[in-house]
Amino acid sequence: MFVSLRSGAAQLIVVAALACGPVGAQQAAPVDPARAEPSSTLDPASPMQAMPDIGVDWPDLSAPDAPPAGATGQAQSAATTDTSAEEHYDVALEGVSGLGADQLHARFDALSALVQNKNKNANVAQINRRARDDADLLQELLRAYGYYDASVETRIDPAGPGRVTVTLTADPGQIYRFATVDLPGLEGAGAKADAIRTAFGIKPEDPVSADKVTAGAVNLKVALGKQGFAFATVDEPKVTIDHDTHSATLSMAVHPGGSQRFGQIRIEGKKLFDARHLSRIARFHPGDPYDASKLDDFRRALIQTTLVSAVQLTPQPGSQPGTTDIAVKLEPAPKRTIAAEAGYGTGEGARLEVSWQHRNLIKPEGAVTFRGVAGTREQSLGATLRRSNYKARDRVLTAQIVASHSKLDAYDAKTFTVGVGLERQTNIIWQKKWTWSIGTEFLASDERDQDISTGLPQRRTFLIAAVPTTLSYDGSDDLLNPSRGFRLAARLSPEASLQNGAFGYAKLQLDASGYLPVGKRVVFAGRVRAGSIMGASRDRIAPSRRFYSGGGGSVRGYGYQDIGPRDVNNDPVGGRSLAEFGVEARVRFGNFGVVPFLDGGNLYTQTLPRFTGLRYGAGMGVRYYTSFGPIRVDVGTPVNPQKGDARVTVYVSLGQAF
Repeated sequence: MFVSLRSGAAQLIVVAALACGPVGAQQAAPVDPARAEPSSTLDPASPMQAMPDIGVDWPDLSAPDAPPAGATGQAQSAATTDTSAEEHYDVALEGVSGLGADQLHARFDALSALVQNKNKNANVAQINRRARDDADLLQELLRAYGYYDASVETRIDPAGPGRVTVTLTADPGQIYRFATVDLPGLEGAGAKADAIRTAFGIKPEDPVSADKVTAGAVNLKVALGKQGFAFATVDEPKVTIDHDTHSATLSMAVHPGGSQRFGQIRIEGKKLFDARHLSRIARFHPGDPYDASKLDDFRRALIQTTLVSAVQLTPQPGSQPGTTDIAVKLEPAPKRTIAAEAGYGTGEGARLEVSWQHRNLIKPEGAVTFRGVAGTREQSLGATLRRSNYKARDRVLTAQIVASHSKLDAYDAKTFTVGVGLERQTNIIWQKKWTWSIGTEFLASDERDQDISTGLPQRRTFLIAAVPTTLSYDGSDDLLNPSRGFRLAARLSPEASLQNGAFGYAKLQLDASGYLPVGKRVVFAGRVRAGSIMGASRDRIAPSRRFYSGGGGSVRGYGYQDIGPRDVNNDPVGGRSLAEFGVEARVRFGNFGVVPFLDGGNLYTQTLPRFTGLRYGAGMGVRYYTSFGPIRVDVGTPVNPQKGDARVTVYVSLGQAF
């Protein structure tokens, strides 16, 4: 609530002006009593005498919105203007630079009668009326920024045939500042009062700003909740303006109540999850100090399950004094999804994928997905179980069974896979620095390729048991569109293989990437990758378990798996070690961007990469930046191609290349 106080002198002036009557009105001439006729001799039916000339023309009714004669605050020659003619106009603001101009302009444009009707022709009377309304609007906006003595004048200037410019010129005057800022009752928060007052963010000598007062009230309520005052209340702010001193006083009463601790989680309405699973998702436990920010985290985590469409969390007095129970009411979201995806990729051919998913078939949060793929180079049918928040927050249990057929240039494999894994996940909402995974895989794979020395086709069956593990550190600022920081990842998979005898090996891959902003529009990004298979020769390892290079997530400019050694039929054979790098400049213009890039890499038959004979790919990409991440389209070409390499390759995906 804002209250305005003016001096007594100002009030007297206003009263005196009102007592004198309208400014500019002429007083009637004094009556001569000697010449006055007695009222009894007047004939009511006699015609009225002519009125004396009072110096004001009667209004022209053909221009109903024309300003009255003598109007102030507006410069325009009515004698030379056709008030009935319709014109286009432009709008300009003067005198508001440096007063939060961007935000002020945005608010003015959103509320302005002139701006909202700018594309419609209007006559002078309509333009005048809109200008007067907008002058009042601009004064109100300036008051919201602390300029309580602001005045606004309007003028209309010719700007060419059938066009004028409407200018609103503001004289903001002296800015008003808070003389005192008081939060009565805050002392009830005890030792936490200073931290809460700091979060309020408004102090004496700050400019009087309606926005800051509103934001301060919100910050105050949030700070009280974070400091454990679950049932605190805050009164409406009271701002008193003193025009004599160009200052204001701010008072906002605070009622903290007692500091609380978390109690139990109560379920209201439909029981989508039990209390035990809800306690796993929540980052608080009974007896912890109450913190309202943990309720916000809890709410977001429940929505993230995709099983909840609406969440209502209500703090309630607990059964024990000083405790606050949390009542949880959930509205379920649809549990089933049918999806289809079709596409074509260089090297991968045409591909159609259809899936059916039930996100809570195995409670709680046990999503079961059946997926089938039909393509020119890939066919598969499988089922996957994914249990989120398994035994702990953000821990995921996965299990899968898949039968697949891959027909690639490097090999033709028919594989049956059973696997189980446990991981700590990251996502767009909670991007974690450290993530990990561990699992087991059992594969039976019938694979056909060519003998390296003779080029003759061969068919072998492999039985493989693997223990894949990963450990990653993410120090970047965004999951899909990083602009600063770095990432590190290590993948280790010890594997035992049975094919014409048993043997074992270990597959290791290391990845690193970094991001460096240069100005506001450019980000330089780079990555390196190295891999090694130790313990077995390349030819003994199943073709589907070797390293390959080339493609959109590898060396752009080359087709999928096209880099590295080839057999006598010019088909890739994979390698035991891998070396890759990539650099690019991400230049952004609003929602669009361009990305020149250079990638390189090669495969080797030795255990360790030799970093020789690198194949280079270069090209240009475009980005369209959406609210959930950039859409990527990269076009590349090989700089030093091998025989049979395509001259141009195209890659489309969500997110940056690395």
